[in-house]
Amino acid sequence: MSRGTQEVIRAAGVVLLRSRGGKVQVGVVHRPRHKDWSHPKGKVERGESVIVTATRETLEETGQRAVLGTPLITERYTVESRPKTVRYWAGWLAPGGPGFKANHEIDQVEWLSPDKAAKKLTYPRDVQLMRAAVSAPRTVPLIILRHAQAVKRSDWNKADQARPLAADGRRQAKDLVPILTAFGINRLYSSDAARCVETLTPFADTRRFSIRLENLFSEEGYDDKKSGSLRLLNNLLENPTPAVLCTHRPVLPELLKHVQRQLGLSKREQLDPGLAPGGFIVLHREFHPKKGLRVTAIERHDS
Repeated sequence: MSRGTQEVIRAAGVVLLRSRGGKVQVGVVHRPRHKDWSHPKGKVERGESVIVTATRETLEETGQRAVLGTPLITERYTVESRPKTVRYWAGWLAPGGPGFKANHEIDQVEWLSPDKAAKKLTYPRDVQLMRAAVSAPRTVPLIILRHAQAVKRSDWNKADQARPLAADGRRQAKDLVPILTAFGINRLYSSDAARCVETLTPFADTRRFSIRLENLFSEEGYDDKKSGSLRLLNNLLENPTPAVLCTHRPVLPELLKHVQRQLGLSKREQLDPGLAPGGFIVLHREFHPKKGLRVTAIERHDS
């Protein structure tokens, strides 16, 4: 860091939403220290994904669990002469939270209609953020994941299909548990190669989910039956279930090109197949009763 350049404060948060009587309500928090009303948010801890920060801070500040939906804008402003960025998602209330207990950081949580929340929120930027979250469509994520760091091919003298994760890869697989939880993933698809299965195993074990093994998404299976692989990918795209697909670097370019063609997406850097091990792309899919399937937002996260 050069002289005179201050490190950016990185934070993440959620515009917390719930449905009551067919109408949307917004959960806003009061910070007694700042004497303001805002959205739940907090600083990114060392080594933590911004995705995990957003849901962790929501749970800590409101006592409620949230499932992340549409990504929103990143707020940028200055705090005590230091630049700060806050990355936000629309987040929908999920069961299982312990409930709110007042503390020195947050002493009140209120659920309000969007119009009332607009009057309650202290900062105009938070009002704009709330309006964007409320107007965003409800989406269902499909995550396309490159397997975590595996043992090098040159260090493995057995069948490549059985090549396992390296120590760093096992750590990456554990780090994926709260990330996949944050997106509400409940269906798991994987190449049947050991390194892909091991990438999803910690999450599957934690949530007691099964992993559906698909040879068509392995390196060998894809090369043998590309048309079958792409038909299966179409099925995943069209299934309105929060899902993850774990596959391989050599397979990703054609899978992502097919997604782009199938959904009529313009070429964009988020769909670049050059993901790092453990990196992933989130397709936020809207299933509209009249307009059908469309992707409303794409996220890219390199491990």
